[in-house]
Amino acid sequence: MLLPYLGGVDALLLLVIAIVLDACVGDSPWLARLLPTPATLVARLTARLDRRLNRIDRSDAARRARGALVSLCLLLGALALGLVLAFAFREVRWGAVPELLLLARALSIRSAWTGMGQTLKALESGGVEAGREAVAPLTDRQTWSLDIHGVLRAAIEGGMLRLACGLAAPLFWYAVLGLPGLLGWAAIDGMAQVIGHDVPRFRQFGGMARQLRRLAGWPPMLLATLALLLAGLFVPGCKALGGWRELATARRHPWGPLALPVAAAAGALDLAMAGPRREGEQVVKEPWLGRGRARATSRDLRAAMALYGVAGLLLVGLTVSAGLIAAGLGL
Repeated sequence: MLLPYLGGVDALLLLVIAIVLDACVGDSPWLARLLPTPATLVARLTARLDRRLNRIDRSDAARRARGALVSLCLLLGALALGLVLAFAFREVRWGAVPELLLLARALSIRSAWTGMGQTLKALESGGVEAGREAVAPLTDRQTWSLDIHGVLRAAIEGGMLRLACGLAAPLFWYAVLGLPGLLGWAAIDGMAQVIGHDVPRFRQFGGMARQLRRLAGWPPMLLATLALLLAGLFVPGCKALGGWRELATARRHPWGPLALPVAAAAGALDLAMAGPRREGEQVVKEPWLGRGRARATSRDLRAAMALYGVAGLLLVGLTVSAGLIAAGLGL
């Protein structure tokens, strides 16, 4: 039985309303202050635990064990909380209201779209410096080192990753496991945002967080990739078959399953994304995703925004269709 559809069409209606709410006001600053996303709350807690437990004077084994314990405890806690809330919301009269708010805050549709649009506007009106500032929320790259093409690539990469991690993954895990799955993914995503980077400080402490994201990320990343490949058929200027060809560049990439949607978008846009980046004074030589142009343009970002929008609609349509089928079959 699919947990979110215990309430049948009513639960599916909640999901649709949550998607509409996030698409309309999901990027509002006042909403972020009033109701932080579950992933944001986990990220804050993870950062605090990292400062306390991930000390450089500890051995690698100790830091690895501490990081694994933190990651597993946060994940299990999120799953348990989701299970408790799922049953509690079904028992109280107005339980649909807090569940709707939780669903809407766990999704991230509007923020990535807004971030890409703000980056484009900043580049056109204020130049590279303004673009670097605008793209910062979308990427973990050191923006000071990016030229105009790097800023545009970072915006596109960030948008595709948000599509996968902020829309496809919450939808998938909510459809499979209900609120426990939704909060479980939020915990994994929040931890990975802080300690999931493969850099010296987090290489040991964040090992378990990276593994959890790889394992939990495969199914939704495949769904996001499929949505992007199909979206390429409907977006003018995109190479529909290019995305399929460039998936080969995601094999054995350090990003794991996260490389798939980026490679699909790179192929559709005829770009090369990811690639070498700066971490402090060091240059990390990561493989490129896609074999197209590294010199992205504003036109590419506009096409990426269209690709993002169409792929998002396809993901939502797939989820609604699956929910209606499940409700109709009594699953």
